[in-house]
Amino acid sequence: MTNTTQEFGDWPLKRLMTEVVGSGHKSADDMTREQAREAFARILAHEPDHTTLGAFWLANRWKRNTPAELAAFTDVMVEESVEVAEPTCDPVDCGANYDGKHSTALLGVGAGLVAAAAGTPVVVHSGDRVPTQKATAYKHVLDELGVRTDLSPQESADMVDDTGFGFYYQPNFNPGIQSLWERRDMMGVRTFVNTIETLANPANADVHLGSFYHLAFAKRIIDTFQECETQSLSRVVMFQGMEGYDDIRPGSTKVAVWDEGDFSDFEIETANYGMDFVSEDLEVENVDADSATITREVLAGERDDQFADAIALNGAFRIFARGDVETLDDGLDLAREVLDDGSALAVLEELRAF
Repeated sequence: MTNTTQEFGDWPLKRLMTEVVGSGHKSADDMTREQAREAFARILAHEPDHTTLGAFWLANRWKRNTPAELAAFTDVMVEESVEVAEPTCDPVDCGANYDGKHSTALLGVGAGLVAAAAGTPVVVHSGDRVPTQKATAYKHVLDELGVRTDLSPQESADMVDDTGFGFYYQPNFNPGIQSLWERRDMMGVRTFVNTIETLANPANADVHLGSFYHLAFAKRIIDTFQECETQSLSRVVMFQGMEGYDDIRPGSTKVAVWDEGDFSDFEIETANYGMDFVSEDLEVENVDADSATITREVLAGERDDQFADAIALNGAFRIFARGDVETLDDGLDLAREVLDDGSALAVLEELRAF
């Protein structure tokens, strides 16, 4: 076993459990940045006993991590595990929950291709059947579409520059997190790793687009980015996503924006932008295959239904997030234009040929 005193410091996870985080969700204390950094460095090194690691993850789930703790975990992850490969262009970083969607169609591939065709480069990243849901993520829809996903980080960066859309595969750009897969699976519940892996930003993008269930979580992620020493973003856009993914849910949707230090939040009524239906109308039987089929048919102009409207609006939101348009209406005009003239379909063909 690793010599914890020499290699790390004075805070093995068992001590942190006993003296800081393990006394219960009401009485537990928060860790200092240094304690949180040491804890995650030990975890990435596979130093803790499995029982202690599970207890530590669960204690942090109960007490809820502060932005300072999440930023410390993220910094260690980026420093010790993430291989950043920066494209020449500056894309929007789409950080969807890696454990995926299990009920509604995954729209982010189509939306990203629409945005790329409109001149807004987009980066997406995911793993493969990540715990706890082990459901459909970006990789699986791209695989169904015949797009190569087992890419090195540099190949991913080249894909962005060549096509405007790039996929980064977690086992290749973030192997330290991938190595925790079995331990995470044995937990049976999400841990803070599910949060920080979405913040890896492997393309070193200037803009992050993410999703949340509650506005308080969006504010926590924005504060986390501000606390990070390894991240320097100018803009963070968060919205209420279906199944926690980065697909806008139909109805009244909250949006939170941090822009060069200024925070604002507002609501959009998606019916005003063509999404005049409910989330259940976007459910499919086979999320992998059906999402790919829907994406292909929408881009080819073969569908004029709720899925076409949803992909157009989600594409518009990516264009808006990067600041390439001033209003969502302007972004939607661009999205529909590149769908109508075949430009979005052409990006898919370029991806398939990459």
